[in-house]
Amino acid sequence: MPDLKPQDMKTETVKRELPVLIVGAGIGGLTLAHALLRYGINVQILEAAPELTEVGAGIQIPPNAMKVLRALNLDTAVMTRAFKPTAIEARMGETGREVFNIPLAAQSLTRWGAPYLHIHRADYIAALQDALPEGVLRLGVRVQSYAQDKLGMHVILETGETVAGIYLVGADGIRSTLRTQMLGPDTPRFTGNVAWRVVVPTAKLGNLAPRPTACAWFGRCKHGVTYRLGADGEMTNFVGVVERENWQEEGWSIQGSKEDVLADFAGWHPTITTLIEAADTFHRWALFDRAPLTQWTDGRVALMGDAAHPMLPFLAQGAAMAVEDAYVLAQVIAEDAPIIEYQNKRLARTSKVQVASRANMGLFHKRTRLSQLATYGPMWLAGKILPSIVHRRMDWLYGYDVTT
Repeated sequence: MPDLKPQDMKTETVKRELPVLIVGAGIGGLTLAHALLRYGINVQILEAAPELTEVGAGIQIPPNAMKVLRALNLDTAVMTRAFKPTAIEARMGETGREVFNIPLAAQSLTRWGAPYLHIHRADYIAALQDALPEGVLRLGVRVQSYAQDKLGMHVILETGETVAGIYLVGADGIRSTLRTQMLGPDTPRFTGNVAWRVVVPTAKLGNLAPRPTACAWFGRCKHGVTYRLGADGEMTNFVGVVERENWQEEGWSIQGSKEDVLADFAGWHPTITTLIEAADTFHRWALFDRAPLTQWTDGRVALMGDAAHPMLPFLAQGAAMAVEDAYVLAQVIAEDAPIIEYQNKRLARTSKVQVASRANMGLFHKRTRLSQLATYGPMWLAGKILPSIVHRRMDWLYGYDVTT
């Protein structure tokens, strides 16, 4: 900590007594709590849900996020619940023809310095939650607004109760209450894409189970992603993204029917249609894009993760960016630096990832045979002749180490 001048002593005394308040107990908020506790900083998470449950869904943990978890001594708890894919793969959705298959497991460690994992989102959250000290997480409290002065924060709950803190962090996702108060309501733009999410036991798929890879399936006006979950790959996750002209609902877990999913992926490879047939529950969500924010902070208040820089899912980096945010924000708070320094350190990185995620949206959905050949032909050639090219293209993303 820096040397304190006499006039600063009162503020420092309050800081020692009051916690940093985190709104939202998702992956970003939980990671931030661990990062702050590492510095000996008092912290409290305020979560609206009465318990931490997740609709069945898989999530990828790339090496850049694993480096943060390792620095916080959380990597083992996560790895024991996760699956390690053997390769990065791409195939054509209708025929199943392989575009490329690039080894991943050992290469991720040697090239990027950490493993690449797949995990069920509920298992990821459980690993982070279970490692927290008693009393850090407060469930069933919904934040309505905030106020601040030179000494700290006052968070007003919907019940009328006021909670005091020294800083306030909005880790409350894409519909952030704190962001709305800070910047006003946003105006999301429908991307023209709707995503289906399905998780099934791998054993139900027999010989048609997807390979133990991170596999993207390319198709006309749609694409799919398959990967395994659980330490032994006992579950298989499928995300299917389909183009739509109009959509009104942005909900994360709107239920749909098997018939609708099968209709969307009619004519696709039996690996995909068998997976859909074997599933019992189908969730869909419309993908909305938002203009990048240029302001993430307001005095002692900061936004992080999707509240600050919502990501489209086409690079599998939304949660990873929140994990990186958590590490940097905790450092800034621990150093007593102006909290806007956190935004200054993170804005260029997250903006680049947002742009790259948006670009992939068009890459996966080539409409004509000619455009598919022009796009995927060079990928096939690179995968066969120089697979290191594929790895090199991801160095800026996976090789990044926010902890150094």
